[in-house]
Order: sequence, then structure tokens, then C-alpha cells
Amino acid sequence: MDEETQSPTAERNKSFLEEVNFPEPGIINLDMIRSSYLEEGQHGETRRLHQLEPVILERIKTLRLEFKNILRIDHLWVLPNLTKLCLNCNKIEVIEHIGMLTALKELNLSFNYITKIENLETLVNLEVLSLFGNRITRIENLETLDKLVILSIGNNLINVLDGIDRLRFVNSLKVLNLEGNPIAKLPDFPLSQYVTAILPQLNYYEYVFIKDEARDAAQKRFYRELREIEAKQEKEIHDRETEARELAEAERLASSFVEHLDRQQLYETMWRGDDDGRVLMLIGAPAQELAEDYEKDVYELTQKIYKLGLERLNERDADIKDFLSCLEEGRQEFQSLGQKHIEEFMQYRDKTFEEASVTLRELETCEENGPEHVQLCEAMDTTNAQFDDALNELWHNLMAQELHLHESIEESTLNFEHRFTRLMSSFVEEAQLYFLQLRHVCEHFSDSITDAVSRFISTKLAQNDLDSVPQELRMCIDDRESLVNLVDAMKATHIARIEEREDRMATRSKEFISNYVEKLNKEEIERHRAKILEINSFMEMMRKAIANLPEEIHAELLSEQE
Repeated sequence: MDEETQSPTAERNKSFLEEVNFPEPGIINLDMIRSSYLEEGQHGETRRLHQLEPVILERIKTLRLEFKNILRIDHLWVLPNLTKLCLNCNKIEVIEHIGMLTALKELNLSFNYITKIENLETLVNLEVLSLFGNRITRIENLETLDKLVILSIGNNLINVLDGIDRLRFVNSLKVLNLEGNPIAKLPDFPLSQYVTAILPQLNYYEYVFIKDEARDAAQKRFYRELREIEAKQEKEIHDRETEARELAEAERLASSFVEHLDRQQLYETMWRGDDDGRVLMLIGAPAQELAEDYEKDVYELTQKIYKLGLERLNERDADIKDFLSCLEEGRQEFQSLGQKHIEEFMQYRDKTFEEASVTLRELETCEENGPEHVQLCEAMDTTNAQFDDALNELWHNLMAQELHLHESIEESTLNFEHRFTRLMSSFVEEAQLYFLQLRHVCEHFSDSITDAVSRFISTKLAQNDLDSVPQELRMCIDDRESLVNLVDAMKATHIARIEEREDRMATRSKEFISNYVEKLNKEEIERHRAKILEINSFMEMMRKAIANLPEEIHAELLSEQE
């Protein structure tokens, strides 16, 4: 076993954990989650009733799994709405399988055997993180936690300062605890002052409020270190902003299908790996002049394609925005109409329940099977039947509206697809005209380079200076067919690159349409299913409400008698 695991801190943590009467070591599973939830924080009759309820995993907000002898974290993906997770006092060695808990606000992993901070990057809502009493050796992978307020990482094995400065990026951090780590015990190095100096957002260190005079003194003490860290951070922030702008621009260009056409990228691609063209360029200045004109012509045409793509992108964005706006207006209109039906029904329900409550109270007090009792029972049967009829009518109205909305959205999406396809086809056809001109430019360059190489060889023949002809071109001196083959191979390579770029643009534009429409249809299917479930759930809730009314009235009367 290495020296770190034999440290006094680790031994104290191990002793503490081993004193607890743990169950058998294991992995978090569904049974453990359910049993822990059912045992959670309830007492007496409330606990009994709580344990009778079905466990709906999506509704669990807090889960405590302390002293369970847990070795590994797993199965927490079934708790998408979890906000508080306590896994302290176990035997966990690796932070894993919690990245999907994006709603999590509080995470307690204290008193485990964790050696590295990892896999927390997606917990963007995390506010409290406790890693106290583990075997962590350095602070890392925390700077993406934009909402983190409290970080407790004392009694670990942290022995380097590297990583503390990264917490400057966590602007929300107000409370930090590093007590009990090796770096807190370094001779002639006041860690508390260092932390106070380089983390200006902190209000508390080791749970002691940081006063202004203490911060000023700390910043004077570590002035040089602070300046270095600030300069490094400023540069990193600038680099991040630059990278973010470049990524945003790349995404925008990708959605216009003309990415990598804003400069000389296509021209450079045409020459990449073109050994035949390289041989032809060996004649020197004449070929170089032709290549410069060639490059200029290609650039002018790619610029036209690039600008066309951006123009059509703006048109598409406006078209999409209008379409989505119309969809939302339609949804809101139908939602308002449905809400009106529900409000009218709720007024009827309140009146019906009020009348039914009076009848049920009379039933509780009258003689059973007597004339009055029979009459009141018949009245309740009539009330139930009328309520059921009204509920069925509401169901039919809401479902008819929802079905009409669903069909309207499907039809609108289909029309949008047709209109969008025409718009995209128009763009591709116009761009293809420029690609055709690119091929013509390529053919013109091929003809020009053929003439230039022929003149070069003829001149050398006339001057009886064949030694100055590049070795790779000497085969063309007596065999013009070799020159034609070189030029044709170069032309084929360049045109192939042009056509590849053209095909990629056409293919991606079609894929964009199909993917976007598929996304719209998927979202609508999910919305439609959720709405139907909502309607049916409301119906079931209303039926349960009137079915439970007699029991509620009976309970009220008993309570009044007490």
C-alpha cells in the first residue's frame, strides 16, 4: 500500500468508517433506492401512510444512503429530479454515474475512499458539495460548476496548491474548507491567507468570516502570486471568448452549408495530394502566374457561394422563426379554448360537490333504508350520473380539440417541409451554377497550363537546353501524350474536389430538411402524447374526487362530533 493511503488522515477516516456497523458491501440498486425513500424522515402514522404509497421515482427529490457500505454508485439515472443526494459514510472509491443528475443542488460524498474529483462537470445546478474525509490529492474539475456556493474538502490528502486558483472561475463560491490537508500544515506558509488572497469571491474560509482587513493583508502578502494568477486568468478568459466566438461562427457557417468557403480552403484542397499538378508547376514563373490567376478566379466564385449561403441562411432562419411563431400561436389559441372548457366544468363541479355534500350529510343522519334514505340515494345516483355525463362531454371536447390541433400541426409541418424544400432546392441550384463555373475555370487553367508547359519544352528544345528541363517533365519532350495525361490527371483531381464539395453541400441541405422535420414531428408526438395523458389524468382525478366524496363527508362528520 502506498504512503498516501497510510497517512494519519486516511487512517482516521478508515477507523471512523470501520467502527460503523455496515451491511454487506454493495452497489446502489433500485431496491436500495426504494427502501431508503420509504424510510425517509417520516414518523408514526405519517410514516405508515407514506410507506403505503407507490414509489414514483421521478418525484423523489431527496435521497439519503448513508452508512450503507456502498462500494459503487449506480442506477441513479432513475431519479431525474433529484436535488439532494447524501452518500456520506460509505466505501465509494470513484465518483461515477451521476452526470445525468442535472437538477442536483446538494451532494454529500464525505467519509468515503474517493481519490479524485471527477465526473461532476454536468452538475450545473450544484450549490453544495462536500468531499470531506476522503483521499483526494488535488483540486480539479470543478470550474464548470457555475452555481457552487459551498465546497468542503477538508481532511483529504491535498498536498499541492495547483488547482486552488482554478476556483477563481467559480464566481458563486462563497464558502471553502481545506482544513486537515497536508498543504494546510506546510511550515511558514499561511494557507488561509493564500486562499483569501487569490479567491476574492470567498466570504468564509473554514467557516470563519473573512474580514476586509484580513483580505487586504493577504493580498499584500501574496501580491506577486496574485498578479501572476490574474494575468494567467485574463489570458485564459480571452482565449475562451475567442474560441467561443469561433465555435459560434463555425456552427453558423455549418448551418449555411458553405463552411470552409470563406477563404482559400477549396483552392488549397484542390491541390492537396495532387502530384501531377505539382510536376506541371515545375516550369516556374509561367505556371506560377497562371496559378495565381487560377487561385483568384476560384476565390471569387467561392466567395459568391459563401455569400449566397449566408443570404439563404438568413432567409431560412426568418422562415423557421415565422413557422414556429405560428405554431405557438395555434397552440396558445387551443390551450385557451381548452382552459375555458375546464374552467366552466370546474364551476359546475364546485356547484355539484356543494349540493352532493349536503345530500351526503343528510344521508349520514337519516334512517337507513327509510323513504328519505332511498330518496337521497336516488338523488346521489342522479348527481353521479350527471357528473359522469358532464365529465364525458368535457373529455370529448378536449380530445376533439387536441386531435384537431395535432392534425393541424402535422399539416402545417408538411406544408412547411414542402416550402422549405423548395427554398433549399433554389439555393442548391443557384450554388450549382457557381460550381459549374468553377469547373470551367479548372478546365481553362488546364488548357493554359498545357500551352505553358508545351511552350516551355519547345523553348528548351530550341535552345538545346534539355538539361534544364525538370526530370519529372522529360518524358513529355518526345511524348505529348504524357503531357496530356499529366494535365488530365490534375484536372480530374481538381474537378473531383469541386464536385465533392458540391455534393456535400447538396447532401447536407437535404439532411438538414429531413432532420429538422423529423425533430418537429418528434416534438409534436411527445407534446400530443403528454396532452392526452394530461387530459386522461384530469378525468381520473375528477372521478376519484367524486368517488371519495362520501368518505370525506363521513370523516368530516366524525371530526365534528369529536
